[in-house]
Amino acid sequence: MAEVKPEEISHPPMEQLQGFEYCIDSNPPWGEAIILGFQHYILALGTAVMIPAVLVPMMGGDDGDRVRVVQTLLFVTGINTLLQSLFGTRLPTVIGGSYAFVIPIMAIIQDPSLSGIPDGHQRFLETMKAIQGALIVSSSIQIILGYSQLWGIFSRFFSPVGMTPVVALLGFGLFERGFPVVGRCVEIGLPMLILFVVFSQYLKNIQIKEIPILERFSLFICIALVWAYAQILTSGGAYKNSSEVTQNNCRTDRANLISSAPWIKIPYPLQWGAPTFNAGQSFGMVSAVLVSLVESTASYKAAARLASATPPPAHILSRGIGWQGIGILLDGLFGTGTGSTVSVENVGLLGSTRIGSRRVIQISAGFMIFFSMLGKFGALFASIPFTIFAAVYCVLFGLVAAVGLSFLQFTNMNSMRNLFIVGVSIFLGLSVPEYFFRYTMAAHRGPAHTKAGWFNDYINTIFSSPPTVGLMVAVFLDNTLEMKDAGKDRGMPWWLRFRAFKGDSRNEEFYSLPFNLNRFFPPA
Repeated sequence: MAEVKPEEISHPPMEQLQGFEYCIDSNPPWGEAIILGFQHYILALGTAVMIPAVLVPMMGGDDGDRVRVVQTLLFVTGINTLLQSLFGTRLPTVIGGSYAFVIPIMAIIQDPSLSGIPDGHQRFLETMKAIQGALIVSSSIQIILGYSQLWGIFSRFFSPVGMTPVVALLGFGLFERGFPVVGRCVEIGLPMLILFVVFSQYLKNIQIKEIPILERFSLFICIALVWAYAQILTSGGAYKNSSEVTQNNCRTDRANLISSAPWIKIPYPLQWGAPTFNAGQSFGMVSAVLVSLVESTASYKAAARLASATPPPAHILSRGIGWQGIGILLDGLFGTGTGSTVSVENVGLLGSTRIGSRRVIQISAGFMIFFSMLGKFGALFASIPFTIFAAVYCVLFGLVAAVGLSFLQFTNMNSMRNLFIVGVSIFLGLSVPEYFFRYTMAAHRGPAHTKAGWFNDYINTIFSSPPTVGLMVAVFLDNTLEMKDAGKDRGMPWWLRFRAFKGDSRNEEFYSLPFNLNRFFPPA
């Protein structure tokens, strides 16, 4: 038997993923771009609807209040996405609502001064104003860390070995929003999962007028088919005798969004009234802002790879975090009911469609703003059962996690040091948040339960985030364990040249500000 050559059993590292027809600064034809942008808008609806659906009833709000919060969240998501793609990192990322803020928001909802208000609508308004005040104050953390370049300076401690677990946990850590939710309505979720995989992968080479129609538009086609199928089941009385839980997860008419939505409603700042400020609530919200900071950093790394761009330099990363802080400030001013972070599912869709174009994301932002003002039409799309989104998440979150693992190609994975760091970081990044989740479900409170509410929010929020736990463990181990002569094993020879804006000539092409604004704000 002939001897196998080393080059036949290994693959050389590649800075950019292959097979992407359109990268960050190249644009598909306008017709394709509009449909692709609409796909990103549809995908963003999952989080935009789910967070208010959970929080607004607990705040005392009715269906009308919930619809207005969904509209406001979508409107601000569109604005933040445009700002980030124009003046922030300029990566093709959607800046949407974040689950990281749920724990400190729940603490505000349960505050005795608010929960004791007898009138439901008044309690909703007062709680919303308290959340707004906490978001406005805490947004200053990201604004300061971003525009002062402090976060860029801290990123000097990052390496491919250290960032692999963080980006991987960005996807793996969201497993609770995948098949466990699909299982709540298998007859809808499972067909969606199977169809999406078959269309986007096995039938991706089917072309119409030289356009791989199923690869690029599989999300839109599959959602339309399964949504129609779910409507048939609902209209046919398939769930007439089912439990309340099954009906809530399977029926297409349970959201009550369309009937409650106004025809036209434009969200505006301070629409719920003047925000109220409480030091303890604001300190607690800072923990969610820090988690959002870490998760967004990992998302920017993944989005850059899926957009065939270079890793964002430290200056660009800081600039993006600064604009994200402004985004959280806008969340507080408009009253979205939660803070902002990069939408992981939309990052995954870049890889699924193999289209990393910035213009597509900007078009999706236009759809968000437009449909958030036309209440009835936006509510129609927002009534898609969340089980359908969960099926898509199973694919897209896994794809983002795999992008994180792809950073290992630049490291020496025959090094026991690297194996230890990656393995322990990923395991603890999954295990610690799972402990906090199970403890909370059993005890109806987090493991941290002291008299200092803001401290409880800090501990329970930070250690409930897989990427944040992964970052703390991985960066600490990577910068303290056998550091001498480990630079090459860590992947630093490849990583270092992307740290500075002028370290790679492609950075100017990918990250320069529009309208020649670099003359006034030159990158470091």
